[in-house]
Amino acid sequence: MAKGSNRPETGPHGFSLSDIEKAPNLVSMFLDRADVMGDVPFLTRKVDGEWVSQSWRETVAQVCLLSDALLKLGLDKGDRVLLVSENRPEWCIADLAIMGAGMVTVPAYTTNTVHDHQHVLENSGARAVIVSGPKLAQTLLPAAVTSECAEHVIAMEPVRPSQSLNHHNWADLLKGDAETARHAMEARIAGISREELACIIYTSGTGGSPRGVRQHHGAILHNCAGAGEVIAQDFGWEEERFLSFLPLSHAYEHTGGQHFPICLGAEIWYSEGLEKLSSNIEEVSPTIMVVVPRLFEVLRTRILKQVQKQGGLAEKLLARSSTHAERASNRKSRPLIDFLEDKVFDKTLRPKVRAKFGGRIKALVSGGAPLNPEIGYFFTGLGLPLLQGYGQTESGPVISVTRPKSGLRMDTVGPPLKNVDVRIADDGEILCRGELVMHGYWHNAEETAKALKDGWLHTGDIGHIDERGRIVITDRKKDMIVNDKGDNIAPQRVEGMLTLQPEIGQAMISGDRKPYVVGLLVPDPEWVREWAKAHDKTGDWTEWREDPELAAAMRAAVDRVNAQLSVIEKVRRIMIADEPFAIENEELTPSMKIRRHVLRARYGERLGAMYR
Repeated sequence: MAKGSNRPETGPHGFSLSDIEKAPNLVSMFLDRADVMGDVPFLTRKVDGEWVSQSWRETVAQVCLLSDALLKLGLDKGDRVLLVSENRPEWCIADLAIMGAGMVTVPAYTTNTVHDHQHVLENSGARAVIVSGPKLAQTLLPAAVTSECAEHVIAMEPVRPSQSLNHHNWADLLKGDAETARHAMEARIAGISREELACIIYTSGTGGSPRGVRQHHGAILHNCAGAGEVIAQDFGWEEERFLSFLPLSHAYEHTGGQHFPICLGAEIWYSEGLEKLSSNIEEVSPTIMVVVPRLFEVLRTRILKQVQKQGGLAEKLLARSSTHAERASNRKSRPLIDFLEDKVFDKTLRPKVRAKFGGRIKALVSGGAPLNPEIGYFFTGLGLPLLQGYGQTESGPVISVTRPKSGLRMDTVGPPLKNVDVRIADDGEILCRGELVMHGYWHNAEETAKALKDGWLHTGDIGHIDERGRIVITDRKKDMIVNDKGDNIAPQRVEGMLTLQPEIGQAMISGDRKPYVVGLLVPDPEWVREWAKAHDKTGDWTEWREDPELAAAMRAAVDRVNAQLSVIEKVRRIMIADEPFAIENEELTPSMKIRRHVLRARYGERLGAMYR
């Protein structure tokens, strides 16, 4: 029997997966778990250098009081409420309170511009906005003031009021009789079914204006039940602890980093941000983390540099551990030496790495963008099981995930979650069906008709299903490069290989209807600092991006990749970008995917000049 396949689908405190499958809505699920957990810590953040927790019972009281207060402001069932905040306990409380009032949460990215907020406000018709404080209010309030729908502003921390909006302090709305508010909320949510709209999550817009995805309660609960089955059967369901890092406004963290922990009866700890993430992981000792591939790429580079300084045996052990992970996951015949070396790794290499991740990690789940297989084998070989999830906002967002019991093949995204149907269309597009599929885009019938056909979600991804039922993705349908000879080239594969080189931090390739592929590159920040020091360069690399020696070093990195590519995939010419791809310049989505249409608009003429 495969490892973990005989584990029961129940967890601590008598919780079961059937509870999630039968839950009528997300708020009922939360209340049921909270009634059992009581005074156990639930939401934890750092205050004045110390981690401070609030219990499930305390959270229930705040959710019920805020839910009641929203209705007393004059808001009605079905109204949309915009939520703009960094990851913190109040985000979770607000989300549940909005749904508990029968309303609809509209999460918005903290990186949104005034224009972005205007689009989301006007498209959703949100009557109220909840904002964390003055920093995020700077871009939100100008949009709210000019909108025709926003009436109320609720601020977690004081913000400067505007005359045209009704302002409310968060603390004032949490006053009252929590028990009475609970009874009222229970009566309201008794009429909310799994089919009802829970939130409108705006896609991060890799190809144009964000569209509002209508996620119903059942879609998120379905995702949580499917993910719970993976944890229960492959790892064992225990007292779980999550470290919340990715933006909660993204469907991946909203479902995987908030509602999934609630369904498991787990703790949620809120990271202080990217700059303190490494120390937070060690302090918090999470059991499960959901992250994006870019974070793993950065961590891999740091680990490699540290080990390379040690050289000798340490470097050899690191290389061998990745090889072992690949052989094991591919179910290849393994020589006896593998098992002997694994014992050495378990005593030397792996404990040190696991300690850096808090010592309790049972699964790191990568999603939001494709994961390079080499990265997956690297971390799995170090004793940190790295799962790759696949999906999109339109599917709750998880469709499938790699699983140890089916073989952790890193060139697949694993089998579909429980009760998810997947098939491949004649043109290779991956189609998905089940309760996880959205009910369409908000006020966008035309795009809804394109995405949903006969109950099947057309994902826009190209791929196939392997002999073990695992989904293999080759590329995005709309991103596929077709050269002037009609050959298909998958850009994400080539870009992933490029960014594994120490010199290259970011990459986008181009070549649609052209005779060959060209590349737009951003130097890796750590590598370029060291290179500058060695070449007596001062200032930022953007000031000397056209330096011939820098170009030669980047070219050498590309040539190493070209040696592994087919003739049609080889990157013939390159240019260095003006600056890093970033969320701030709108060249990255909040989940760190490159926005090709933005990059093409900025660099299109110069990329085209490389064919002359």
